[in-house]
This record gives sequence, C-alpha cells and structure tokens, in this order.
Amino acid sequence: MLAVLDAWWGGLKGEAGARERALLLPRLYFQHFTTTSFLVEDDGGEVAAFLVGFLSQTDRETAYVHFVGVDPVLHGRGVGRALYRAFFDLVRAHGRRWVHCITSPQNMASQAFHTRLGFTASGVQADYDGPGLDRATFTIDLSTTPAGTP
Repeated sequence: MLAVLDAWWGGLKGEAGARERALLLPRLYFQHFTTTSFLVEDDGGEVAAFLVGFLSQTDRETAYVHFVGVDPVLHGRGVGRALYRAFFDLVRAHGRRWVHCITSPQNMASQAFHTRLGFTASGVQADYDGPGLDRATFTIDLSTTPAGTP
C-alpha cells in the first residue's frame, strides 16, 4: 500500500505528508483487520484500490473506515463507492448501525465524496490524530441508508 500512496496523493503535504500516511497504515491493520478490509487489484495484480475498516470493539453499533485509497486513474468509475458498499454490507451483517470515518481538512475531493455517499460532516476536529493533525470527521447512519447503497 505504502508504495502507491505518495503517487496517488500527488505528494500532498510533501515529506511530512508521506510520513503521516505511512504512520496511518502500519502492518497491524493488514494483519488484524483482513476480514473487514478490502483490496482491489488491476489486471496485472497491482494495487488499484483498498479500504481498511474495522468493527468497533467498544461500541457494538459502530464500525470505522480507517483509510481508503483509489488509484486516481480509476476516480469517477465507482470503485470507491463499491468499496464502501461492500464495507456497509459487511457491517450491517454484523448488526452495526453507525460508520465513522475521517479525512484531511485539505482533501476537499474526499469530503465531497463522503457527503455524496450520505455521510454527515461533523466538522474539523483539532489534533484528532495528534498535535497539528486535524481531521474532518464524518458519520453515516446505516439504519436510514437502504441496503445496497451507496
């Protein structure tokens, strides 16, 4: 995953952004959340998109999308939407109602994407991921979102 992130994010926030993204995707996510995460490969077996998500261990009604990436070549083709649909179906099957996620306040495309999916923005939370790492937060109520959507 890390090999494609800098290219996909177009070097957003430079070297500091690259370190930040690397810290957000440690190996443990790929070891412990494989049953709630998704990977899309292109015809050559290269990473084309992914979604890392998990079911909350403390709130039995909640799930969380931790990180999503889609090759920019595939933007607008429904790949991200399909990843979220698969995750929503999975969390519904586990009786979860709420899905939370975050994005960078600078990533306006991501914010617009989440809004189109039906997420409600909760605003920017200062220092969400540590000092100086603000995040825009989002929530969707799956009990009011028909199955098979977004």
